[in-house]
Amino acid sequence: MKILNRYFLRQLFAIFVMLLLVLTGLAWMVQIMSMMKLLLNYGINIGSFLGLTLLMLPFIVSIIVPFVSFIAVIFVYNKMISDNEITVMAASGLSPRQMARPALRLAAVLTLAHLALNIWIVPASQAQFYDTQWNLRYGLAHMKLQESAFTELADGLVVYVDKVSGHDLSQVMLSDMRDKKSEMTIFAEKGKLVSTVRGLSIVMTNGSLQANGDAITTGTFESFDMDLNIADRSGGGSFKVRRVSSLGLVKSVLDSPTAKQHKTVLAEMSTRFLSPIMNLILVALCLAVLLRSSLLRRRASFAPAVAVGAMAVAMAAFMSSSNMIESLTQFGILALGQMAALAVILFVLFKK
Repeated sequence: MKILNRYFLRQLFAIFVMLLLVLTGLAWMVQIMSMMKLLLNYGINIGSFLGLTLLMLPFIVSIIVPFVSFIAVIFVYNKMISDNEITVMAASGLSPRQMARPALRLAAVLTLAHLALNIWIVPASQAQFYDTQWNLRYGLAHMKLQESAFTELADGLVVYVDKVSGHDLSQVMLSDMRDKKSEMTIFAEKGKLVSTVRGLSIVMTNGSLQANGDAITTGTFESFDMDLNIADRSGGGSFKVRRVSSLGLVKSVLDSPTAKQHKTVLAEMSTRFLSPIMNLILVALCLAVLLRSSLLRRRASFAPAVAVGAMAVAMAAFMSSSNMIESLTQFGILALGQMAALAVILFVLFKK
């Protein structure tokens, strides 16, 4: 029996690792393409850009692990059924429970690893991702103003600089037309780029200002500090729930300021704490369909299609339920529902 367990596990593990690498690589390439505008619009170097996209890998893996585990199991066991290996094992006295044990053990290990990934690694990598993205977009590191050229920092915000020396500027012209009710044009002899909590600021000296609002206002100044307000480091009005630590996420359930944010936190909690259980559910579901159908007198060639359909229904039910959670009671009901579904599937799989 130990030899058979190693035989199953070796094939399952090899297929799982191969699929995980392939699908993660494909998802990473899609992420690279979707973020290509950072290279084009912000002048980020290739190394920093690839480092930023690599921070998305833990999140990508956390999404695809249940699907990869299901595909690995259906591939290995369906191949054994097609080659009559399962039939021979059953004829030699092995029960579906014994044949399913290696896959269930692998699913249990993946569940624990997935849970650790969701609780610790994904929030930490996502927090670093958003901070790095902000710095590359709006921090001083990305800002490369060209001399004697107009640079558009944002829609309606244009800066002209005659000379640039690091972050020191000379002969600055700034046009801010983002708010049509208070357009502003500033000329200054010198300026300096400064990083603030809200993004970039330009501290200008010895200049003049013209503002067009209800009335035209003009004046001169010795020093003028203008907050460019390109972006807020905290993400503005959006709540980046994926970057919140798991402990902070649990605490925020009790003090979410809005109903929408409360629902977002609960949905994230279900993703972090309950989605790993889907590894066990999907693997058990696949085993129940394939092994039970393989014991029929007429081989059920439709079994893989049934297993895939059952997987799609199970994942759709979990994802829709997790997105509709509005209270901790519903969160508990979803967790109990998962446990009940797993118990029913295992009962069908193990019954004689």
